[in-house]
Amino acid sequence: MTGFVRPDEGLTGRYGLVPLGVAAAIFFIMGFVTWMNGPLISFVRVAFDLSDTSAFLVPMVFYFSYFLFSLPASFLARKLGLRTGLSVSLLLCAAGVALFGQFIAMRLYGGALTGLLVMGAGLSLMQVVINPLVRAC
Repeated sequence: MTGFVRPDEGLTGRYGLVPLGVAAAIFFIMGFVTWMNGPLISFVRVAFDLSDTSAFLVPMVFYFSYFLFSLPASFLARKLGLRTGLSVSLLLCAAGVALFGQFIAMRLYGGALTGLLVMGAGLSLMQVVINPLVRAC
């Protein structure tokens, strides 16, 4: 019977609470970054003096990155492995945030959207690797 906890493993599996806590923190990061798209719309609209249509490119580009990078993320995760894939996904997210912040400071709207695209690519890879990692714990 798979899926049931063995008596000698406890409720957190054989690795304990630390991996479970890390996975919970990563799920929180994914949710928080995705939630931030709503407030970013008004921030970007003011920062670049955009119309509503142009400002709503922020969530469109972010969610388009999921569509664009989901299959390549699965191939990359298979090639790198789950742990290395998680590290790469965190680096991609950090690079996307850095690009977004830098281009906002430079007032380059296309660059800011590029930063969001990179961040979405990192989150796509993160979602591909975190679910099997949680299952392995």
